[in-house]
Amino acid sequence: MTCKKLFHLCLSALCGLSFSAQSAVILQYHHVSETLPAVTSLSAESFIEHLTYLQEHQFNVIALNELINSLQKGQQLPEKTIAITFDDGYDNNYEQAAPILEKFGYPYTIFVNPKLIDEGKDYVMTWQQLRELAKKGALISNHSGEHNYLHRKLNGETTSQWQARIKKDILDSQQRIKEEIGHDYKYLAYPYGEFNNQLQELVTELGFVGIGQHSGAVNSKSDFSRLARFPASGFYSKLETLTTKMNSRAFTIKNLTYNDSVTTDNPPSITIEFNKDDFHKTQFACYVSGVGQANLEWLEPGIVKVSSPKKLNLGRSRFNCTAPSITHSGSYYWFSQPWVIVE
Repeated sequence: MTCKKLFHLCLSALCGLSFSAQSAVILQYHHVSETLPAVTSLSAESFIEHLTYLQEHQFNVIALNELINSLQKGQQLPEKTIAITFDDGYDNNYEQAAPILEKFGYPYTIFVNPKLIDEGKDYVMTWQQLRELAKKGALISNHSGEHNYLHRKLNGETTSQWQARIKKDILDSQQRIKEEIGHDYKYLAYPYGEFNNQLQELVTELGFVGIGQHSGAVNSKSDFSRLARFPASGFYSKLETLTTKMNSRAFTIKNLTYNDSVTTDNPPSITIEFNKDDFHKTQFACYVSGVGQANLEWLEPGIVKVSSPKKLNLGRSRFNCTAPSITHSGSYYWFSQPWVIVE
């Protein structure tokens, strides 16, 4: 083999790696139940269907800490890597979800609210139940003390007072998990998936990874103060649409420019600068929840400004941006920008 040919083979391999599997997907569940609110629930039958799909299509289902550690270190992950998470620590996770996951041999994470557990709320698992699941491999992590909106200041509260209160909430919750379970994974799932710039900065300062509820895959270039997850309950539990998300990839993004996720800017906008392009610009599309197609303005070949064509309703909303991969047929890149519109 000539040196020139060898060079071109090596170059082709490196180009393939540059677009290859730094991406992974995190799924988010709440209830596995047929009697609780449908918006955050799915039946045991549907949950089994999800896990069966992962098994039959040979997904690499790993623990959340393994996924995050690999991405933070820039390590290559196998194709189709997924982590499974649950928010709030509901008792049906113990009664319904855990036995199903155990049969499949899949690891998972439960984000809990320690104050609610300590208060003995009857809809969440006890520490004893959580210890039992942890011994079987479940990872127990932080969802704040009692599921309040962490970014909101109290009436008359200064920024420094808010920072002290939220810092105490996060660290006290972490300490209770460490005392009861022995875990000390510094992962914080934001209650309601809501966060702003100040909360992201505080979480990063405390050495935590912040995890949201906005859709999208993750990779080594993701912002670890706002990792995306795909909700997989309620309306989003339909396997025919969820499979596209399970097989999705993360855009490699160099910069995101916007004022704040919690904002009075209405309509809001965000500018995305891509670090690598494995998609055709003409196939890149963004949609605004409750509105429709977003306005796109390509400022430069790899920089696009995304904005809503009209004002959004107050409260939570999002932009979802997708594009089919050039090098991975049938796979879509997916990015979501969450908004909380306030007066």
